Amino acid sequence: MKKAFLLIGVLALALGITYLVLHKSSSVDSKPQERDAPLAVSSKTTAFNRSFAGVLDHYYQLSGTFADADTTKISTAAHHLREAVDSIRFDQFKADSSVMLTAVSVAQSIQGEITGMIGEKTMEQKKREFNLITEDLYSLIRVVRYDGAVIYHMRCTTAFSDSSEAYWLSASPQIVNPYQGKNIPADRLPGNGEVSDSLHFSVPVSE
Repeated sequence: MKKAFLLIGVLALALGITYLVLHKSSSVDSKPQERDAPLAVSSKTTAFNRSFAGVLDHYYQLSGTFADADTTKISTAAHHLREAVDSIRFDQFKADSSVMLTAVSVAQSIQGEITGMIGEKTMEQKKREFNLITEDLYSLIRVVRYDGAVIYHMRCTTAFSDSSEAYWLSASPQIVNPYQGKNIPADRLPGNGEVSDSLHFSVPVSE
């Protein structure tokens, strides 16, 4: 008789343990899984934005030297811009690997164009290289989605001797055309520039 009671007690204890285990397991499964916070498409620190702002400042300085048609000033400003591009804090730019690779590649292209511009002998060729630098920098701004300031993409309809167009970037919509210096013929001064685009990104969050 005692053995029967003992057996019943063991069975009851086993059933109790089984219930507790199953109940705990179902409770864990029923809890909503914790999800990581959505990642921003790009995340930029103050250090990155500061370094990128330095690039823009030196670019604007370079743009201003073209109006004076002073090759010495252009060369000095170009060296400063190349150093600024080389100093972009990509280590403080958090983004998808493909975005990062694209950004670094475009930055390297800008440095190459700056080197090419420094080596050019004529003002015409320097301005053509400046146009390439501008378009690369315009692309880089869009790749990293720089949100530190509004940047205006400006167009000059008759930038070169063949009357082809070119672009420059500006911190304001005011027309200060780097392609039309002091020696530009009067017949090319009318319609000396226009705003083609403006850029100012906020940091979007992926769904």
